[in-house]
Amino acid sequence: MLHCFKPGDQKHFTRVVREEDCAAFDSGAVHPVYSTFALARDAEWCCRLFVLDMKEADEEGIGTMLTVQHHAPAKAGSIVDFTATIVQLQTHTIVCRYEAKVGNLVIATGEQGQKVLKKEKLQKLFEL
Repeated sequence: MLHCFKPGDQKHFTRVVREEDCAAFDSGAVHPVYSTFALARDAEWCCRLFVLDMKEADEEGIGTMLTVQHHAPAKAGSIVDFTATIVQLQTHTIVCRYEAKVGNLVIATGEQGQKVLKKEKLQKLFEL
């Protein structure tokens, strides 16, 4: 794993909330706003952007944890800006804090962790 970042470094990602990002379950649509599930996916992606630059060809990242505090809604069509900030780097583990905003309104915060492992080791985990 390449150690090319330090705590405090940031990555950014922007999502325009699509209809498929709105809350829905097997029973149907719930409301036309960004679901916590989709927000969590996009928060993890923003944090994963660090891993894409850090992992070597024989490595891959795997999520270890994710928290979401959903503070405010974002309607379909809203532009959501994510900022991920490294708070911890230890051996092959990276932990980021993220914030999601629509304009100046913070809609979500949380943390996300990933571990960078050799692909060979990951493959062995899947051979259960």
